[in-house]
Amino acid sequence: MREANVYSEIVPHTVTAEQIAARNPVGIVLSGGPSSVYEEGAPALNPGILDLGVPVLGICYGFQAMAQQLGGEVAHTGRREYGSTAVTVTSGGSLLDGIPADQTAWMSHGDSVARAPEGFEVLASSDATPVAAFASDERKLYGVQWHPEVKHSPYGQRVIENFLHRAAGIPGDWNSGSVIAEQVERIRAQIGDARVICGLSGGVDSAVAAALVQRAVGDQLTCVFVDHGLLRKDEARQVQEDYVAATGVRLVTVDAADRFLDALAGVSDPEQKRKIIGREFIRTFEDAAEALVLEAKAEGDSIRFLVQGTLYPDVVESGGGTGTANIKSHHNVGGLPEDLKFELVEPLRTLFKDEVRAIGRELGLPEVIVARQPFPGPGLGIRIVGEVTRERLDLLRDADAIVRAELTAAGLDAEIWQCPVVLLADVRSVGVQGDGRTYGHPIVLRPVSSEDAMTADWTRVPYEVLARVSNRITNEVAGVNRVVLDVTSKPPGTIEWE
Repeated sequence: MREANVYSEIVPHTVTAEQIAARNPVGIVLSGGPSSVYEEGAPALNPGILDLGVPVLGICYGFQAMAQQLGGEVAHTGRREYGSTAVTVTSGGSLLDGIPADQTAWMSHGDSVARAPEGFEVLASSDATPVAAFASDERKLYGVQWHPEVKHSPYGQRVIENFLHRAAGIPGDWNSGSVIAEQVERIRAQIGDARVICGLSGGVDSAVAAALVQRAVGDQLTCVFVDHGLLRKDEARQVQEDYVAATGVRLVTVDAADRFLDALAGVSDPEQKRKIIGREFIRTFEDAAEALVLEAKAEGDSIRFLVQGTLYPDVVESGGGTGTANIKSHHNVGGLPEDLKFELVEPLRTLFKDEVRAIGRELGLPEVIVARQPFPGPGLGIRIVGEVTRERLDLLRDADAIVRAELTAAGLDAEIWQCPVVLLADVRSVGVQGDGRTYGHPIVLRPVSSEDAMTADWTRVPYEVLARVSNRITNEVAGVNRVVLDVTSKPPGTIEWE
């Protein structure tokens, strides 16, 4: 929907009609889901939502829930449709206008709508689904059984844009320029004349967040770069040189590697590692801020705000008010201490990664920063499966540097969203190196392609590139005798291993 230049947000399925009405929406989408409408405790649609007079699009489970509530029939057919499915469009209408009569779409369902609600026109069908799409232009209620939001539905984006622009009459006027203007206004209203600090990691998120805040309040911003010892090779130098040169922002650097390693000693659980890193990150900030606070007081100012590059996928995966499962905590969402001394400024909290990049370019940040592959806030700490030690970090840094160098040399940077390099520290495998037996660690390569980090597929890296990477790592990185490739999509796997 945002690709159609329409702003959208996710709300939990438990939201009431009154709560929806209070948000004054111009359209509603009922998402898919894994349940059956017949299951006990299955997500139910609040009855008043379909009576608000707001255009509604139901997708998959949302389509079935809408049909059932409006008096249609949802049946256990005993025939499931998963993956690419042939669909026949019998009537285009405003929803399926411009879509071929015979097409393929991505299905994932067991139940089917057997009979459309009274007054609804059936628009499409498939072999196992007599009602694969329906519409009531009079009530502005629409639905499809397939998933138009995934790339595997070739005409899916057309369906979404038809709903937004033709059926609901929503203009496509939301863009990066409007986001910048809106956020600058909000930041100024929130911060006022106070000073603000930002945790600059050198990644896209914190860089764009800082640039937005700098656009809003100028010299009131000081960036603090915490070198937690979990960075990739040469990353600290790049942060201090590239970003400062591009923006002229004031930067304070803190070397906190020993502090983080001491706190992580003996810890292997990934959720605990994330929370420790999040806690120590904030504590380090508080320590670093003391000198800045004294400086501000001497000048009659105060520092009350902390900028974070929290993105919408971080919020969604952490279960942040969306009604979704808590997939994993993010250090800037679920890992913050309850006694945080700063008020948060999160100008990117409702945005996806591709939108953040667009805003960065609009703000004039150099491409070397805007196009940088994502790197998690907890750094290499969550790319070591097992305890984090200085020796393991050095080993992983060397392997990661080889992977990045070879992918860049092969011209694959634009094709790959990111390539986490994972050390299986608690796993050993037998090998033969130098005519002798070795008992080393495996390194996992996780190259993925994505647009928004909500879904991803593994990137088909050419075999010759993989061979060079494997040969270099096993020859140049002591302690590694095996390189493996992760070929799992998201879902079911997340991009990071931890």
